[in-house]
Amino acid sequence: MNIAYFDCFSGISGDMTLGALVDLGVPVETLVSELRKLPLTDWSLETTRERRGAIEGVRVAITAGEQPHRHLSDIRNIIGDSGLDAWVKENGLAIFERIARAEGRVHGISPSEVHFHEVGAVDSILDIVGALFGLRYLNIEQVHCSPIPVGRGFVRTQHGSLPLPAPATAELLSGVPIQGTHIERELVTPTGAAIASTLACSFGPVPPMTLLATGYGAGTNRADNPPNLLRILSGKAVPSAISRDLLIVETNIDDMNPEIYNYVIDKLFALGALDVSLTSMQMKKNRPAVLLRVLIEPALEAAAAELILGETTTLGVRVYPVKRIELPRETPIISTVFGPVRVKRVQLPNGGERIIPEYEECGRIAKEKGIPLPDVYQRILAGPE
Repeated sequence: MNIAYFDCFSGISGDMTLGALVDLGVPVETLVSELRKLPLTDWSLETTRERRGAIEGVRVAITAGEQPHRHLSDIRNIIGDSGLDAWVKENGLAIFERIARAEGRVHGISPSEVHFHEVGAVDSILDIVGALFGLRYLNIEQVHCSPIPVGRGFVRTQHGSLPLPAPATAELLSGVPIQGTHIERELVTPTGAAIASTLACSFGPVPPMTLLATGYGAGTNRADNPPNLLRILSGKAVPSAISRDLLIVETNIDDMNPEIYNYVIDKLFALGALDVSLTSMQMKKNRPAVLLRVLIEPALEAAAAELILGETTTLGVRVYPVKRIELPRETPIISTVFGPVRVKRVQLPNGGERIIPEYEECGRIAKEKGIPLPDVYQRILAGPE
């Protein structure tokens, strides 16, 4: 499997992503030809090799005439009416829908009402679509990413002066590992945050891989401490299971209304639990009871214990470390007879893979189409007709 690792040591933006992919080998002429399939006019794209500190990378500069503010429906039409590859279309729409949800949450409006300002400009559309085409051209099947560094200070936008990371950027990075820095400039743009949070299947150290090429994308700012560059490492994945150090939090309960368990389980998953199980058991005096067992990241120990103690009738919990060995996985959007559907793709130890339809997606389709749930699973696994 061909994979790419986004090394965001100095942040990430749309133009930095596109520049790094060009540096990895995406031909500029082919890129421009592909972007011309979008129903957009009055724009041009130029690339130059520029240094940031001691490192040279590719700088992508897109210039365009005055553009209208756009809604999500406009972006859908622009991408949907193009002659782009289906995978590029699906993921491009997924990225913009993610941005619309983030902007809507920040401004207290529905995603459909969001006015795309900076992100709706031609350069951002071309950066996102161009980055997706670049990944497709290089046959990158899986994207991994480093934790995201964020800067301090303020940035000027059409909404006025905003704290860094900008509110929409922070919302887009929800659930993503971030780390603060002393750097007083914008390290992560909304476009960069949307690309990373939508495409990356993991955030952490470089995954096991045979490194084949490295590309650098230069940002607009000429800062060199650290150099304003995004580095993308490209190579072949080394199939292997992943070992993770986790915690089990558990307790025995013999005096609680059974209706409460579903409520507690929902809250535990919302907290970030990786797994929750209930096991029937017999306790002292032969009383029937339930073993509530929760698998969590170590950082959630206190919160999980507090939730269980506060929401159930138990008087105490047990906590002990466990090691979980798991298969690498991602949740891509694939083409099916029902349209774009998010699935779980698992990498097997022998180098093969397994597609697992997500229950929530299948349940939604079954209700909308009036199709038995097992048939939905089978037709998704059969692929597009």
